[in-house]
Amino acid sequence: MSLDVIRRVFEDVLGLEGAVDWSSVEYQNTEGWDSVAHMAIVADLEDRFEIMFDIDDVIDMSSFDETLRILKKYQVGV
Repeated sequence: MSLDVIRRVFEDVLGLEGAVDWSSVEYQNTEGWDSVAHMAIVADLEDRFEIMFDIDDVIDMSSFDETLRILKKYQVGV
């Protein structure tokens, strides 16, 4: 399932463990989610789903929930 894959990307890149409140996972408000981790998330998602994000979408990817919304634009089922 795509949602599991997306969560795994965030868990791996950000080092998230245990029960995660996904609605609170946000850029610069979640430990470890800095600009370097942001680009790692983008690259990993692009590789896994064989897509290429538009630069505006990369910039707008400010939270886990927003990432899900953006991925729907690329026909990634979540």
